[in-house]
Amino acid sequence: MLMNLPRNGSLVGAALLCCALALPLQIPSARSSGLARRINAIFAAVTSKDAPGLAVVVRKDGHTVFKRGYGLRDLRCHLSINGHTNFRLASCTKQFTAMAVMLLVHEGKLRYDEPLTRIFPHFPSYGRKITIRNLLNHTSGLVSYEDVMDKMYAGRSWEQIPQIHDAGVLALMEKQKGTKFPPGTYWEYSNSGYCVLAMVVQKVSGMPFAEFLRRRIFQPLHMTTTVAYEYGKNHVIDRAYGYTNDAGMWLETDQSPTSATLGDGGVYSSVDDLIKWDNALRDHTLLSARAFRPAITPVSLPLTAAEWPRGPDGQPVKYGFGWFLNPYRGHRRMWHYGSSIGFHTAIERFPGDGLTIIVLCNRTDLDPAALALKVANLFFARE
Repeated sequence: MLMNLPRNGSLVGAALLCCALALPLQIPSARSSGLARRINAIFAAVTSKDAPGLAVVVRKDGHTVFKRGYGLRDLRCHLSINGHTNFRLASCTKQFTAMAVMLLVHEGKLRYDEPLTRIFPHFPSYGRKITIRNLLNHTSGLVSYEDVMDKMYAGRSWEQIPQIHDAGVLALMEKQKGTKFPPGTYWEYSNSGYCVLAMVVQKVSGMPFAEFLRRRIFQPLHMTTTVAYEYGKNHVIDRAYGYTNDAGMWLETDQSPTSATLGDGGVYSSVDDLIKWDNALRDHTLLSARAFRPAITPVSLPLTAAEWPRGPDGQPVKYGFGWFLNPYRGHRRMWHYGSSIGFHTAIERFPGDGLTIIVLCNRTDLDPAALALKVANLFFARE
């Protein structure tokens, strides 16, 4: 059952969209193999054809060995998920924000150790100790803009709170008196930091952040439908809408007050386009292996083992620029999860094994990272 809620930021011409035909997903050549059947079983067990679902792609040594969509991208129009379906990536966006910053550093327009106040001279004095590197690896200590908003709009429902943008996050940070801890002394995941990075890219490049991503990353890689979505300025084709299951009823929970920020989670993409992104990372298309190395170098902190913060997997956190770097079962790994209202996503890359697993969900009751690791286990069990 679907409860219809107003679509904040929905596409213009929804009636035309409902008349569109859902293109069938290309069946992978490995479908008949036992491995493909076992991969399919993992996702078929948690999805159904009449509910929101997911898209998955599995790649080995640069080749796509499994790709499939499950369920619906839009319950109102009963449109199926396929390889072209674009999901909100949520925090998996951070790898694109980090790449944008790294491109500017590579061109000599920015430095990793550059203080925030050099980019924004009017930023409060506490920003003198915050570097671009601190923002990239979550050691800035910036307060959470979500926490600030909770205090600002205490007592209001989320539908009553206006959406905030990256510029608004920067403005909130400029009103703070300091950081939660001295920059560079501790690690704490920070959406605020990546929203500020989007504004850094915009200031240094002289173009809007969304346009920088389009021109410098998406367009060169032919990621033709990937977009940093801005309501009224661009649109998402083949768009998946986000849903939450509430006592058996699917609520369309596609937008929240924090859904308009771009740097921390505003990119929409499909598994088809993320295959191109995976190829670019594998082949060092945008940056050489040497230039990209800082992104996969774990942050160093002046902490003892007992003091070291834990990551989402419960292990002592290892984080680079836009990537978690904790290994899995002894396998080198670069990975990230995404979680926002209506969407859960995961990108798991095992560079030493040539294995990539991407799972994009438009529902919040699934754990795509756990599902992706179940697929990884199938490959590692074959060693």
